[in-house]
Amino acid sequence: MTALEGQPAFGFIGPNWFACVMGTGIVANAAATLPVKVPGLLLFARTVWVLDGVLLAVIAVATLIHWTRHTSTARGHLANPVMSHFYGAPAMALMTVGAGALLVGQPLVGQGTAVGIDFVLWTAGTLLGLWTAAAVPYKAFTTHDVKQDAAFGGWLMPIVPPMVSAATGPLLLPHLPAGQWQLSMQLACTMMFGLTIVASLIVITMIWSRLVHHKVGPAAAVPTLWIVLGPLGQSVTAAHTLGATATSVLPAPYGSALEAMGLVYGAPMWGFAMLWLTLATAITVRTARHGMPFSLTWWSFTFPVGTVVTGTSGLAAATGARFLVVAAVVFYVGLLVAWATVAVRTGRGVFHGHLLRVPAQ
Repeated sequence: MTALEGQPAFGFIGPNWFACVMGTGIVANAAATLPVKVPGLLLFARTVWVLDGVLLAVIAVATLIHWTRHTSTARGHLANPVMSHFYGAPAMALMTVGAGALLVGQPLVGQGTAVGIDFVLWTAGTLLGLWTAAAVPYKAFTTHDVKQDAAFGGWLMPIVPPMVSAATGPLLLPHLPAGQWQLSMQLACTMMFGLTIVASLIVITMIWSRLVHHKVGPAAAVPTLWIVLGPLGQSVTAAHTLGATATSVLPAPYGSALEAMGLVYGAPMWGFAMLWLTLATAITVRTARHGMPFSLTWWSFTFPVGTVVTGTSGLAAATGARFLVVAAVVFYVGLLVAWATVAVRTGRGVFHGHLLRVPAQ
């Protein structure tokens, strides 16, 4: 770690490090939802899920050490108008690993253990995500010094976790007692869907406005434009998963209406996701030609794309449209390439110490 130049290795472990867990976990989870069967893919997914669990533990321990040894720096994360938004990452990391337990981990740990893992991590991630969805915007509204051209993809991070809860909560629903428990889970997830989609559309509008009036901005922040795909793809996924359980929990006609929402909502939102994907790709390519420095923001190329994979797979399952099957596979291949690239560069950055340096003020 020669690049540290005497700085402590745990001097600046911010919540943004949990994006590594999100981006790795979605590789496993998206594989489980693909509308095609590929030999060896689920074995690969289970391996990635185990790796992701280890990664979650390592980053959690590193964060604990950071808070213990560098308390003042750690306390300052929430007061930072940029870093504070990444507090949504730990919440989504927990739920990503938890969902993976049910989607791909059951053959390794057994159904009972998988349900237990997901229940604990989903609950913890949901509570933390509801906190970030309120606490971080509150700080931005009341104390952060925010400039007119400050809007960026990271502003979505604290408000997206409830959508992850909405998308993954239905996996636990069959394991809950029938009646009020299942009804409460179904309604709570539907309400969290609404929480995130409304707040996300407001923030996306602000990001669009910033791009129009202030242009692309620093090259290092360009990867965060891909975060916009997160709430879009995850909302399509959530509409599908919520619809799959609605008819067995909600009375007619509401159950059927929610089931139809998977397509009635999902298809139009998928269209907007494709527009944003096109814009983000064009801006990224344009920026890369002039040099785009590597940082942890490159993990924005992984989890958001993974949600587009799961959302596309859900639409393919609901409609049987072959072009959506092809699209899901193409997006998944792109996810694999992005994940492999970013994971290798992150490993090198940690080994040499570049990513562990305290950011220049």
